[in-house]
Amino acid sequence: MSRHFNEQELIRRKKLETYKEMNINPYSQAGEISDNSVSLLVKYHSYSKEYLHNKNFTASVVGRIMTKRGPFIVLKDQEAKTQIYFNKKENIELSKLVETFDIGDIIWVKGFVMKTNTGEISLNAKEIKLLTKALKPLPEKYHGLTDVEEKYRRRYVDLIINEEAKEIFWTRSKIISYVRSFFDNLKYLEADTPVLHPILGGASARPFTTFHNALSMDFYLRIATELPLKKLLVGGFDRVYEIGRIFRNEGVDTTHNPEFTSIEFYEAYSDLNIMMKRTEDLISSLAKKLGKEEIQYGGHLISLKAPFKKIDMVDETSKHVGVDLKNASFEEIKAIAIKNKIKIEPYFTSGHLINELFELFVEETLIQPTFVYGHPIEISPLARQNEKDPRFTDRAELFINKKEYANMFSELNDPIDQLERFESQLKEKESGNDEASEIDMDFVEALEYGMPPAGGCGIGIDRLVMLLTQKESIREVLLFPHLKNRGN
Repeated sequence: MSRHFNEQELIRRKKLETYKEMNINPYSQAGEISDNSVSLLVKYHSYSKEYLHNKNFTASVVGRIMTKRGPFIVLKDQEAKTQIYFNKKENIELSKLVETFDIGDIIWVKGFVMKTNTGEISLNAKEIKLLTKALKPLPEKYHGLTDVEEKYRRRYVDLIINEEAKEIFWTRSKIISYVRSFFDNLKYLEADTPVLHPILGGASARPFTTFHNALSMDFYLRIATELPLKKLLVGGFDRVYEIGRIFRNEGVDTTHNPEFTSIEFYEAYSDLNIMMKRTEDLISSLAKKLGKEEIQYGGHLISLKAPFKKIDMVDETSKHVGVDLKNASFEEIKAIAIKNKIKIEPYFTSGHLINELFELFVEETLIQPTFVYGHPIEISPLARQNEKDPRFTDRAELFINKKEYANMFSELNDPIDQLERFESQLKEKESGNDEASEIDMDFVEALEYGMPPAGGCGIGIDRLVMLLTQKESIREVLLFPHLKNRGN
């Protein structure tokens, strides 16, 4: 494999020969526990320059070289930056090594803590060790990676240069930690369920498929964690959740990535109303903890304070189309859909058409956090029928800024009804719906042992991070988003 190196890269590679001559390993171990930049600042910032000079406190640090100017080198570690002072005249031999350093190299430094004339805590270097030679130069400091595609492709470089990007992922980590503690405090069990599923189920989505050589079986990468978690309710765990990766073979846009992180949680002896309350409590308390109860997002001032608004899906859609959709015939609803240029699939029923009309007319109006409840049964194969009107289900979705953030319902625990729903899904698949579920007989049999009445909910973690970091693209909050190959 032939590679082309620019002038800077060639100069850096040539220095590897210099290190051999100097008997220096350019990829060595640190070998000593070091202080970090923040601990140095906290520990010594209150001391005067004279006091530090007289006391000769020693410290050692590691980091990446970000700037070199005169006798000063600025190192960056995970927390912040440390300024190094090195007097070349004091150690001629060591200065030969320092002369070979480039921006991006990672070094270890030990010396005395000092304060400059401008009051900046620094380290007067007495020992320096090269830990990692960077063979590629970093992007120009103030502009970083200007190509957005390259920023995502080479996230590691973006993280070196861009402090804002790094802060996003610290926030993401805090959000996931908070979500976990929220459910742990409610005595939920955190579960790990299989990523490889022999049956497609738990959601409506197109899957990724793979083949297991040892078992000689086709598997799907999971599109949801729902069915295994509900089996745990059957098994006697009353509260369960899983934070995990989900895989859906769908398009890529600002809010969709083929693999993403979600949390699903299920609670026995609860229902849709309790799930809405859990979701509202989680998001509002998380926003408060992060100081994000009111945010500017998508051109709107959005309040994440409880309580959230609730609307009936079909009633709200009826207002927009001027027809009572709960009492309209299939032909009447179909005529409205055709008038609004909605594509009619062969398997569509009244419920499918109502959903299409809702997405067309209502979703765009949902800016503030809003629970939309009362979905048609045809588009909710795992939700419990509404007892007052069996054409609809006890299901709700949470919308914020026109996008779905959570999906929840009173769970269906009637095995006979569930099998009929699966059979209806199979008919849809045969009619061309490649997102329809398959019949999971193991799950049906689990229900036959008896699953307690329960509520369940799924929340997209990535969209939640987007909201709370005020980022418009999902790629901004994924460390390694999926991209096309270069040149494609």
